[in-house]
Amino acid sequence: MRHPSPGRAETAAALQKWELLLHSRAGDMSRAGAVALCLLLAVSSCAAGHCNQSLATPQFSSAFTASSYYSISYSPGYGRLYGGGGWCPDVTDRLPWLQINLWQRSNITAIATQGIYNSHDWVTKYLFLYSDHGHNWQPFYQKGHNWTFSGNRNSDGVVLHELWRPVLAQFVRFVAISWRPRRHAGLRVEVYGCPYASVMASFDGNSSLSYRFEERNMRTLFDSISFNFKTWVKDGLLLHSEGEQGDYISMELQQAKLLFHINLGSSSVHPVKGETSITLGSLLDDQHWHMVQIERYGQEVNLTLDGNVERFHTNGDFDYLDLDSAMHFGGLLTPERMGLADKPNFQGCLENIFYNNVSVIDLARKRYWRAQTLGEVRFQCRQPAAPTTASEPITFVSAASFLQLPGQPLLHQLALNFTFRSFDTSGLLLFTNFSRGLGWLQLALSGGQINVSVQQSGNRRLEFSAGYNLTDGHWHSVNLLARMDSVVIVIDKQEDSPVRVNHALRVETGDKYYFGGCPTSVKNLGCFSNASEFHGCMQLIHVDNYLVDLELVKRRQLGRYSEMLFNTCGITDRCTPNLCEHGGVCHQSAENFVCDCERTGYEGVTCHNSLYPESCDGYWRLGIRTSGNYTIDPDGSGPARPFTVHCKITDDKAWTVVYHLQQQDTKVTASTLERPYVGHIQYYNNTEEEISAITLAAEYCEQSISFSCYRSRLLNSPSGLPFTWWLGRGSEKHFYWGDARPGTQRCSCGMNRVCTDPKYYCNCDADYRQWKYDRGMLRFKEDLPVTKVIVGDTNRSSSEARFNVGPLHCYGDGGSWNGATFIQGNYMVFPPFKSGPSADISLYFKTTSSYGVFLENSGNRDFIRLELKSEKVVAFSFNVGDGPQELQVEAMVPLNNDTWHFLEVEINVKFARLRLDHLLWRVLEAPPQSYVSLELDRPLYVGAAEYRRNAFFGCLRGLRMNGVILDLEAKAHYTEGANPGCVGRCSDPGVLCQNGGRCVERYSTYTCDCNISAFDGPFCDKVIGGYFEPGTYVRYSFQTAFTAVVREFANIMLPFSHDFNSTSEETVFSFRTSQTPSVLMYISSFTRDYLAVIIKHDGSLQLRYQLGSFTNPYTRTLVKENVADGKAHRVNITRRDREIYTQVDEEPVVRERISLWGDKNFDSPKSLFLGRVIEIGVLDPEIQRYNTPGFTGCLAGVSFNGIVPLKEALRPHINRSVTVQGELVESNCGAPPIILSSILVPDDPWALQPDTPRFGGDYLTGAVISVIVAFVLFTILALAVLLFLFYHRHKGSYHTNEAKPLEPSTGAKSFKKDLPQIPEEAKSE
Repeated sequence: MRHPSPGRAETAAALQKWELLLHSRAGDMSRAGAVALCLLLAVSSCAAGHCNQSLATPQFSSAFTASSYYSISYSPGYGRLYGGGGWCPDVTDRLPWLQINLWQRSNITAIATQGIYNSHDWVTKYLFLYSDHGHNWQPFYQKGHNWTFSGNRNSDGVVLHELWRPVLAQFVRFVAISWRPRRHAGLRVEVYGCPYASVMASFDGNSSLSYRFEERNMRTLFDSISFNFKTWVKDGLLLHSEGEQGDYISMELQQAKLLFHINLGSSSVHPVKGETSITLGSLLDDQHWHMVQIERYGQEVNLTLDGNVERFHTNGDFDYLDLDSAMHFGGLLTPERMGLADKPNFQGCLENIFYNNVSVIDLARKRYWRAQTLGEVRFQCRQPAAPTTASEPITFVSAASFLQLPGQPLLHQLALNFTFRSFDTSGLLLFTNFSRGLGWLQLALSGGQINVSVQQSGNRRLEFSAGYNLTDGHWHSVNLLARMDSVVIVIDKQEDSPVRVNHALRVETGDKYYFGGCPTSVKNLGCFSNASEFHGCMQLIHVDNYLVDLELVKRRQLGRYSEMLFNTCGITDRCTPNLCEHGGVCHQSAENFVCDCERTGYEGVTCHNSLYPESCDGYWRLGIRTSGNYTIDPDGSGPARPFTVHCKITDDKAWTVVYHLQQQDTKVTASTLERPYVGHIQYYNNTEEEISAITLAAEYCEQSISFSCYRSRLLNSPSGLPFTWWLGRGSEKHFYWGDARPGTQRCSCGMNRVCTDPKYYCNCDADYRQWKYDRGMLRFKEDLPVTKVIVGDTNRSSSEARFNVGPLHCYGDGGSWNGATFIQGNYMVFPPFKSGPSADISLYFKTTSSYGVFLENSGNRDFIRLELKSEKVVAFSFNVGDGPQELQVEAMVPLNNDTWHFLEVEINVKFARLRLDHLLWRVLEAPPQSYVSLELDRPLYVGAAEYRRNAFFGCLRGLRMNGVILDLEAKAHYTEGANPGCVGRCSDPGVLCQNGGRCVERYSTYTCDCNISAFDGPFCDKVIGGYFEPGTYVRYSFQTAFTAVVREFANIMLPFSHDFNSTSEETVFSFRTSQTPSVLMYISSFTRDYLAVIIKHDGSLQLRYQLGSFTNPYTRTLVKENVADGKAHRVNITRRDREIYTQVDEEPVVRERISLWGDKNFDSPKSLFLGRVIEIGVLDPEIQRYNTPGFTGCLAGVSFNGIVPLKEALRPHINRSVTVQGELVESNCGAPPIILSSILVPDDPWALQPDTPRFGGDYLTGAVISVIVAFVLFTILALAVLLFLFYHRHKGSYHTNEAKPLEPSTGAKSFKKDLPQIPEEAKSE
């Protein structure tokens, strides 16, 4: 028989799951089996794609019924989608419903609603219920246990809801719970799906169905088992099979939960047990169908219950399931039953049992020999008994719910009996008044018990409690009998242990009994209880020993009620699945749940966030400097639990030290390669995964390993197969020893070529009859920790080996600096993000772009996206089932400033939140009963959105997702357009910024900042020069006289400061002239210090340095030949303390030293002159000789200690420090580009040191000292200023014999006169 078609959602999930399994185990699976499985999935997918037929519209009008209708024109038959009218209930109907009989069981996948055609009446919220027989209804719960569906916003728009899992039913019911105020409820509906064919079998607890294997022993690598079940019993064995080797597979109901057990075999060699147990579901004894599917490939198992998938890896080391004889369903009546004596058989119905695509029930019904039945197995679903209206449950759904039933008054015995189920720890069960004012009686839940309160006249009260854990969601019965002398209550029919309280009472029953609550609407009718309302279900209510007919109550022919659901128990277990992580305890109410995180080591609304640092480095950053034992959590919010390690803390770092139980040498004998000795390294209280998390997050790790040998070979180097090796992270084999590199098959002595026998790479490989050893340190953290050591050569005569593995040592935070640079608009691809009920993401970024997607992951509907929206806004966009949402945080400063910013995100069932740097969290509350599904089946993209949209350009590092560090650095090696680490375009050796231009990072490209260069252009390669006519000069002022005095006093107060007195200068310029003499450059000071470069009358080039009070300056002729030859010449001059380096053109660098007795400080620089010196004060006569008539020619590329006076004079921006006298016309002067040396800075005489002063800068130290001098030494400072000015005034002035200087011009002119054009200029033009 053909397998019934599954729903689209579950089929897509199955395809994905098996696809992943196929990819992960392709090497183990036969090609034929893989092809067959793919074909099976393809057929299922095609079949599932057609399960979207209209099921309600084709039905006759008689199939539509309702709780009421407004008139014949709005009867239920008009409730079809797209119909010309619609169904409208009676105005007095407070909980109206529209019901459809589909006439056959169907697989329902979607529902849709409209309002009444062309009206103002529609339903805004409703419940969707389903049933097999039209009674005992089951609400459909969306993910997050929300049972309300959003309805319509207008009359004709269609709102479609695709069910997250298919349901099997013949009857469906739409219950309207809200509609437009002051309007009517109105509905038109449709149900989508397909007919569901099935074969069923019923079991009475003494029967079973067995499927015999073709062979005695069945050995399988993959299995697929599926079936549906429904029952009214909490416990029962659903399936079981086992093998002689200890393998087994079993599934059972226990306390209405599904337990699955599997064992692929336990090893007698390794101390690992193969048994794996998984618990799913809750309240499965509700007499509704539940769907089960088991998919196994090797150790990977997907267990699905009603659409909820649990994926897990089985324990042990084996992949095959070895079973004997048969697979049993519904229980066991065979000798195998002896091992399951405490497990009752299943009572209920099973349908469509498929074992590896074989319909077992169909074979049994056809009496095929491989399917055998024992006991009374009927091929139909029998109900436990004929249902009565009294046995069908009712639900108290809100705070306004109550049920009032009549009673017989004036009886001297009060007898009540009912059953209930609830998850609320408190709530009113019953309240009744005695007749003639004798008092009242109340039953209420409190703390999982029933509190009985009896109030008598005269303020006498009797109170006691009964029962335990009665709010576990299961059905519990209550039998209460109150008489004149006692009150007796029996819980769950435990007649042998009733709670009896003997007390003199006056009992005369009243005429009203209130169940579930006393809302305001009935306070005035005699319900005076102050207990909270009851949320849950009741059935089989007996009042005064009479069974209440709830059908009469529903028709309002008996008693009264408000906001009740009949024929259904609408409660759900909000703690199944448990959304509290890391062992948090879930507590629930009717509307919500809370997590108790005490003693878990985690905090947060779902116990998601760890309380402990990730390593000892975290404690060091917190300021702890004491070594000791500390608790760490290496993977943060990940699955690994916190554990204790030893922290060895020093002033500069903190080592995380993990010890193990095998600290002493382990002696090994009698081992061979066929039967090697396996030495397990068992770390204290830690699993391999937990220790591996330490090495993943660390910056550096090491672990010592040693091997001592007597006729026992180690790695069998240089080319043989190793006899001994070790296993590291992920049980990966490694054939190298301490101090060697991975893949070398060497030991420490082999790396250093100092082995005992040079022919081998390990001392032990020489196989001597004497003790040798190989030891060293394993330092490749990707391979650590050591988990096993395998020794295989100690079986020869007198052979013996001993090995030792030291503790694991790690330090640093390697995860936070694991990063990559995105430069070409590409992304990295990672597997889909598996989040669970909560997720957290954190990363660091820096960029110069104003937008870009950091990461994106999506599925069929769900998605997450983290991005830079604009230069100040980051955003987290997501859809977890409640529609697209977005959180934004706006920064105070631009985020594209190429500095690191920290971004973190957290999302769970309660809220989503986003934080940037140290700003406050931006929080978005989740809707009630929300659920974080995050079904993401597409790859995770980092660096851009899918299809490379909105690419990010910049650096990302420290990307963590649920505590797992994504290895961006490793992925960057294989991703085009990405570089490992934070390495942008400016780190490329091909960057073209020249002549001291600063490269400005743009990641996808770069620009050159030429502000500090004497050159211009896109790459700072355009020479900036000026043509000087006779009498033209440029003056750049470093500081005023007042500033100089202030700084002199600052030097007195702070003698070791070098902010104002220079000990290093760098001078670079080019010139071209045909006339002599001239002063090319002159730097004056407020003291006698100066620096000058002059052309003498004979055309030679001379450097003059005056430092300190020595009479004669330092003088050196740079070029003896005539430099006024009309050619361009380049000059480099650099001084460091007493050493002066000079170079002209391409001549070698000349180094000389200033006298040791001379001063090395250039004190109080005042002005820089180009072309001519016009200065007040003392001027060296030698300078005066060459200052007339002034420089005529071109100067270009002028730079002094980073100051570019000629560039500032020729550019249009205003600089008050620069003045120009005379005609200055821009020209490149034919000067060649001055390209900085590419040699290393320590060897480069032209490279400025970090402390080289920039004259004219506003230094912080100078400002602070100036404030101190101004406030403390104001009088002395004023006097010093006066003396200084007076001294310079009367010291004498220099009067030239030249003509009066021209009036200062406002700046350089941009036009050219009739100058001889230089070839380079002509070419450029």
